[in-house]
Amino acid sequence: MTEEVVQIKTLDAAHAKHWDAFVDWAPEATFFHRAGWKTVIERAFGHRCHFLFAERAGRVEGILPLAHVRSRLFANALISTPFCVYGGIVAASKEAQAALDAAACELAHDLEVDYLELRQLEPGSAERPRKDLYYTFRKAISGDAEDDLKQIPRKQRAVVRKGIKSDMESIIDTDLDRFYDVYAESVRNLGTPVFSKKYPRLLREVFADDCEILTILHGNEAVASVFSFYFRDEVLPYYGGGTHRARALKANDFMYWELMRRAGERGVRCFDFGRSKVDTGPYRFKKHWGFEPQQLHYEYELVKATAMPNLSPTNPRYQRAIATWQKMPLRLSQILGPPLAKHLG
Repeated sequence: MTEEVVQIKTLDAAHAKHWDAFVDWAPEATFFHRAGWKTVIERAFGHRCHFLFAERAGRVEGILPLAHVRSRLFANALISTPFCVYGGIVAASKEAQAALDAAACELAHDLEVDYLELRQLEPGSAERPRKDLYYTFRKAISGDAEDDLKQIPRKQRAVVRKGIKSDMESIIDTDLDRFYDVYAESVRNLGTPVFSKKYPRLLREVFADDCEILTILHGNEAVASVFSFYFRDEVLPYYGGGTHRARALKANDFMYWELMRRAGERGVRCFDFGRSKVDTGPYRFKKHWGFEPQQLHYEYELVKATAMPNLSPTNPRYQRAIATWQKMPLRLSQILGPPLAKHLG
């Protein structure tokens, strides 16, 4: 009897359910491997996606979501997955792993990109260059609010308790405009272009109840807001920020505690604090919460490029642009930001 061979195919609407069934089954898969990202990335940013899957005997045996991001200002790259912190190959066999890897490299050369970037939780090919810039922060929570509060280091716990005793309140928010204004102000203050409002709208449209906005109110004013993803028993606060008043009120600290508390009540057992660059403010903030950094393995297949890209805001070449952006009026940043942000995946 002839053994079935692995075939590489491209995701279409007919295979979306099979793709997501594999994501649900595979322990290594993440929220960012879901098929819906193809729709989101193509419609929100206009980047062509190449979601590859390995099939054997009619069954999905591995997946690799890829998107082609082309920019004259930044880079021409094939990425798994842009606008996401995790990506890369998830496979049930070495044959599927190898076939998807080879197909991605071939596609990268056919598209004549600068490089192929795989954003992985675990190491992949030892032969490829990789960055040690990014770390993720994940921690188990019990669902018992008092117990989870005790797991926060003493100094940070005192800050959270002040927020709990303050006159701030948290709400599950359906007002996308309110979230967007808070988030846009936050990233403007960091000197970063904001994405278009179409993007979070599409996220909610595609992923429905697996997306949620939590907003912190001080009186009738929104001072902090976070857009989170839910996947399996995990919550991922992904796009969060605060207004200029948030720092004095400790609104961001209160916001993340309220998200942790609420998520625990609904059965979530893992709080994924997401990606931060080593030794930056957000990196230290998460460590203060008692989260231990876990290195992410971003590896590169160099095609036309001769070195790994450095698109980080910590790159000295971007410092003048960042300083200028921080001084920009908020509404103007919301107009000028999306055409730039679409290339900063």
